[in-house]
Amino acid sequence: MSKIILVTGASSGFGLMAARALAHAGHTVYGTMRDIAGRNVRQAAATAAWSKEHGVDLRALELDVTSQESVDAAVAKVIAESGRLDVLVHNAGHMAYGPAEAFLPEQYIHLYDVNVVGTQRLNRAALPHMRKQGEALLLWVGSSSTRGGTPPYLAPYFAVKAAMDALAVSYASELARWGIESTIVVPGAFTKGTNHFAHAGAPEDAARAAEYAKGPTADIADISMKGQISAEPADADPEEVAREIVRVVDTPFGKRPFRVHIDPSDDGAAVVNAVADRMRTEVLTRFGLADLLKPRARA
Repeated sequence: MSKIILVTGASSGFGLMAARALAHAGHTVYGTMRDIAGRNVRQAAATAAWSKEHGVDLRALELDVTSQESVDAAVAKVIAESGRLDVLVHNAGHMAYGPAEAFLPEQYIHLYDVNVVGTQRLNRAALPHMRKQGEALLLWVGSSSTRGGTPPYLAPYFAVKAAMDALAVSYASELARWGIESTIVVPGAFTKGTNHFAHAGAPEDAARAAEYAKGPTADIADISMKGQISAEPADADPEEVAREIVRVVDTPFGKRPFRVHIDPSDDGAAVVNAVADRMRTEVLTRFGLADLLKPRARA
């Protein structure tokens, strides 16, 4: 059955891949991005052209996750045009690369605003509609970095993705009785095929960063990046993340996985997450809340 889907951060990367794949699968997809009349005007036009060329329903929609006004307007437009919102894909995010100490506190705050608080803004706008429907899906695009191997110089990104994962886990149990299913999609570190690393933010304290570029830590960045690239199989395909998102969306309600890993480098996140998710199951069961582990469809 065709669904109404909103994907954040759909101007590039996993968001664009997922939006296109979901539209190809027959769904109505709102691919959201910032400033479609300015910096993303060409991307918005390309989205419309691609949608027409392929005979699918992919619509570019203005949405800035750091603005509650923008978020509210985007969700209102979806409801006005389509009458409902079946799937919300939390994908928008930003990476930063460099020594943890060299990032200013304000940079950490901004990254939390985009990667974590942005999902809360969108949830507050969308969930009242989704809870009223009685059947919907909240899909979070996380990262293997939250519990897998953690190479240096990605501390700000690791921190915000871990926070988002924790939020997603808590939301899952709180929304289950409202008929809202939750899935956390966990991509590994794809160093090719996305602009994650190319567009990563840099520390603003250049002098502090320069101190790490010499002395005992002078070789860390080079060794770490080479290690990440060498660990990634030559055939690693970031489009597999989009295909997995389509598989999750198209799985019948109540049967979707709680967590899915797409990690060609096999950094260990699947192993650690399995333990954490098993403990979540055991604790909720022990507390008499086992029913929160699966969504309950509401009439």
